[in-house]
Amino acid sequence: MLKRLRVLIIMGLVSLMLGGCVHSDIGIEFSDQTHGKIVQHIRLAEEVTNLGSDALDEWLPSLRRRAKLLNGKAKQLSNQEIEVTIPFYNGADLQKKFSAFFNPITPPSSRSLPATEGQLPQFASDLRLKQNNLIFALRNRINLELDLTSLALVASEDNVIVGAENLIDLEFRLITPWGARVIADGNPDSDSNPTTEENGKLVVWTLQPGEINRLEAIFWVPSPVGIGTAIIVLFAYFGFLLKYRLLSPTTTPAANNNQPVTSDN
Repeated sequence: MLKRLRVLIIMGLVSLMLGGCVHSDIGIEFSDQTHGKIVQHIRLAEEVTNLGSDALDEWLPSLRRRAKLLNGKAKQLSNQEIEVTIPFYNGADLQKKFSAFFNPITPPSSRSLPATEGQLPQFASDLRLKQNNLIFALRNRINLELDLTSLALVASEDNVIVGAENLIDLEFRLITPWGARVIADGNPDSDSNPTTEENGKLVVWTLQPGEINRLEAIFWVPSPVGIGTAIIVLFAYFGFLLKYRLLSPTTTPAANNNQPVTSDN
């Protein structure tokens, strides 16, 4: 009875002290057809950084290395905050880099190692992007599945299980130039139902630890390639008109061949 009471007390203290101790938002920002970036912003509570751990010390440099491999960068904003930015240049590049960053390949040497108590949990992701080019704009349908079941429970030193929703705040953000239309998941009571901001250009999903989160949206982005091609065609057409219609030399009427014959007399 005393042991059970002790466990309950510890669980309450952990929830109070470490509630929302990690906040992470993952964002995909589209500028146009050929420009965009993946952004992850992580903020740790001061209690976490004060406690410190070997896993935390290894995790931050790991973010920097993984971002650098994808031509990105990790910037430490403060002792508690870090921001990772990875650029992408088309839909295929986005899918490749998103998968590489959030599904890192574990080296064979580390697969056989036992999981340490302070090891930070990983999650799996599957991003699919279907694009239709309509010359001046690109129609995008994004499907994202984030498997956060590994974040369901966190164990303490006394084998106390704490719900990760009390420790971790996760969000996914989609930023588009013309706004996005969210495809409902069929569950109106879901806590992950998105909110829109900035006139619909920003859509925010609250992710649920311990669950498989599925997100879907449709949006349009301008196509600089199509717009540039149209401008070149218009310039060529008006150049043709200018050269052969407006600036062509005017023809003078032919001289009259029936000129009067001069007399030798």
